[in-house]
Amino acid sequence: MKIGIIGLGDMGKMFARLWAKAGFQVYGCDLPQNYETLQNELSPFSIEILKDGIAVSRLCDFILYSVEAENIEKVVAQCGGSTKFGAIVAGQTSVKTPEIAAFEKHLPKDTQIVTCHALYGPGVNPENQTLIVINHRASNQAFDEAIKIFNKIGSIIHELKDYHEHDKMMADIQAITHVGFESIGTACMHRKVYPWENPLHPNGLDNVKFLMTLRIYSYKFHVYSGLALLNPYAKKDVRKYANCETELFEMMIEEDEKKFRKRVYAARDHVFKDKDDTLMLDDKIMSEFSLSLDTGHKPNSHLSLLAMVETWHRLGTNPYKNLVCQTPPFKLRVGMAEYLFMNENLLEETIKTALFDKSIRGEDLAFHTAVHEWANIVEMGDKESYKKHFESTKEYLAPRLEEGRYKSGLLINKLRSV
Repeated sequence: MKIGIIGLGDMGKMFARLWAKAGFQVYGCDLPQNYETLQNELSPFSIEILKDGIAVSRLCDFILYSVEAENIEKVVAQCGGSTKFGAIVAGQTSVKTPEIAAFEKHLPKDTQIVTCHALYGPGVNPENQTLIVINHRASNQAFDEAIKIFNKIGSIIHELKDYHEHDKMMADIQAITHVGFESIGTACMHRKVYPWENPLHPNGLDNVKFLMTLRIYSYKFHVYSGLALLNPYAKKDVRKYANCETELFEMMIEEDEKKFRKRVYAARDHVFKDKDDTLMLDDKIMSEFSLSLDTGHKPNSHLSLLAMVETWHRLGTNPYKNLVCQTPPFKLRVGMAEYLFMNENLLEETIKTALFDKSIRGEDLAFHTAVHEWANIVEMGDKESYKKHFESTKEYLAPRLEEGRYKSGLLINKLRSV
């Protein structure tokens, strides 16, 4: 079995090494200017670098397109016609609608299409993480062969019935989650306050939020832009999150306690109605990976989490069902939400703080502004604005990005068994 990977970025290289280690003959290609660098980097792993995707397509029995979602049409158009007769072809994009459209348009009719999506980044050990696999157009024999190949990655394989189900689930899981964390980072930038130096929120839930924010900004913008801008379901879900956040924030400003409590409790009772008392996070875990040496506690409105649970309620999303197809940020988002909503004392403190504590109103206003900036960018489908907004926030948070990625990685590994 000859495996070919078209696109040797971080994810492509990780898959190449894993498959080579498993004993497959692995070939790959990338942009021409990366040819010599990749030869030097990957030849020690017995991975052969070819000149282009056409060469990979002609030679290999299993071909993985590991390119950005926004480039999938162009790359498949260039290479698809050269696909070896009867080969299995997969894509590793986070949005399947444009990927499947490109495959249908440019691949030969005899090509077996079994696509995939690893719900983790290259900085995460793939063992026991989730790998989505979809049989789009393949015989039972070809699909079984593809599953054997994917099993060598070491991830937990979860099969979905079609790419529509995938994209709807990813909008619910990833698009909203990423916008929430991106907004936290942008709010810090607007207020010119580093989260690790903020005396208002030194630890606990806030620390975990900041860790995951730093983790997201430590990666490249296109990891998130394609998912948000090309997923046909993402715009509606992101706008729903922005609307929920606005409605809650207006109640906070008006100090409308009765209405605010009704909304928070209704969301809690819907989302967590079947949840037992076992929580993913506890104080010990959250303090173990703190960015701050301060061990004090300051009440917070946790507006980002209140809005998240309200959005799940309004969308009819069951986060525990979607957790089967999880990303590390989403798993932690659920963990933070249940920690807040399943703790009566903390939830009561949060409600009172949100309504009556003016000392945090500036932070909440900055977050509110950032949410709508990101929501508008997603709605317009504006890639250039997305990139500029992401990169400017990333530059501001740069002093602790690597530490945030490292500590959040430790936290993710700690939660694997939870």
